[in-house]
Amino acid sequence: MAQRFLQLAEVSEILNISSAQAYALVRSGELPAIKVGGRGQWRVEATELESYIQRMYQQTRSFVEAHPFGAGADD
Repeated sequence: MAQRFLQLAEVSEILNISSAQAYALVRSGELPAIKVGGRGQWRVEATELESYIQRMYQQTRSFVEAHPFGAGADD
């Protein structure tokens, strides 16, 4: 059975970002997460991480479409 929740360290490893960047994504609300346990450990549901990744792909596509590489260079 696949793991449902990921620790922030696992999220940072998957996204190849620092732990501080993963924490910032969660604290800003950009990456939905929950706090669990008495010490309030952050957990990100695997499906939420996948949704975040898909949103980033869409935002990147939109950015590239709006800012084509080399557009206007020969104009």
